Parts: sequence; structure tokens; C-alpha cells
Amino acid sequence: MSTQVLLVEDDKMIVETLTEFLGKEEFQVWAVDGQAEALRLVEEEEFDLVLLDITLKDGNGYAVCRGIKELRDIPVIFLTASADEFSVVTGLDLGADDYIGKPFRPRELVSRMKSVLRRYGKSQAVVKLGDVTIDTAKLLVKKGGTELYLSALEYRILLLFATHPGQVFTRNQLLSELWDMAGEFVNDNTLTVYIKRLREKIEEDPQKPELIKTVRGVGYVAVSEIAQQRE
Repeated sequence: MSTQVLLVEDDKMIVETLTEFLGKEEFQVWAVDGQAEALRLVEEEEFDLVLLDITLKDGNGYAVCRGIKELRDIPVIFLTASADEFSVVTGLDLGADDYIGKPFRPRELVSRMKSVLRRYGKSQAVVKLGDVTIDTAKLLVKKGGTELYLSALEYRILLLFATHPGQVFTRNQLLSELWDMAGEFVNDNTLTVYIKRLREKIEEDPQKPELIKTVRGVGYVAVSEIAQQRE
């Protein structure tokens, strides 16, 4: 079952872009552009998460956040260009669970959405890639029942591939993703080393990888036939 997301946003381009992108990430998006309609939907429908702008067609995001928190215990993430300290503090004081400034990176948004959902117990706890399982709540990785010890960067690489089976990542895309997630500089040579180390830990034969394959001249892909996710 897909995760139900209410997007409260009056910019049509952002609505169209996010609806399409989040749909590919298995989120079902409902979109409204004003305060009254947002609060009506929250009363009538069951949502797992709300993405909320401050400036709306009618009303404002602060009032919507307050109303949502009075109606239901669901996470709210502000997604807005108003990223000054006062706006951030005001949003968090009203009960918002996260605050992301525009412009934003879509994959960073998804990562933070999943993080908030985990805190509410509303997302997948275990992700599988072949016989490797990743418990995202406990940050625990096992292969065939045996615990693996991964560095923080190895864990992030593994989780990225396991949650995007069949998607080919270029080396530049991986470097960009790892920069976003790790907040540290990762160069091309470092990426090669970490992929090699990760394969040595998760593959039966690191010289002939079956879980994370090389796409020559392009990058890498987790083989979709063996990548699975479990609720």
C-alpha cells in the first residue's frame, strides 16, 4: 500500500513536479492550494504525512499546521521559501516535524520524509537486497542472518541501491547523492573504494557481483529481480 501524502502548495509547477516524482517513489499525493480545503481533507481522509507551504491561496501554513495537529497525530513537514530563523522556529513551535527550504533536492526531501515517517512508525522498517536485510529503524544490516559491520558511507550506498532496485545510477549521481546524505566531500576515487569494500561484505563473489552490478561506461545498478522490500 502506498504512503498517502497531502501536499498543501499553491505553486502549480511544484505540485506537478512533486506529484510525478513522489509517485515514482511509491507515494500517493493529494494536492490542495489553500487552508480550508487542506483542513477539510485532513478531517475526512487518512494521510500518513503532510507537506506544507507557508504562503497559500487562502489562509497560511502556520494555521494549517496548528489545525492538523489538533485534529490528528500525523507528521507535518514545512516545504517553503521562508527559511529564515523566525519562520523555522515558528513552524517547529507549532508542532512541525521538519522544515525544508526551497529550492530543495527531491531525493533529500524523500529521505527526510522517510525519516519522519519512521519516527511515527509509518514506513517500511526492513529493506531487502537479495539475502541482505537492512533494518532502517535499528540501522542493522544482516546477510543470511549474520550481522554485517558497515561504515556510515557504506550503509548509505547500500540503502540507496536497495531502495531503488533496477535504477541505474551514474557515478556523478552517486557522488551527488552521497554529498547530500553524508554532508562531506566524496570524490570519484573514494566512491570506487567504497563500492569495492561494500561488495566484499555483501557479495558471494565480489569479483562477480550479483547484488550491485556495474553498468560499463555508466555507473551501477541493484538488480531488480533480487531486490525486494518487506512491510
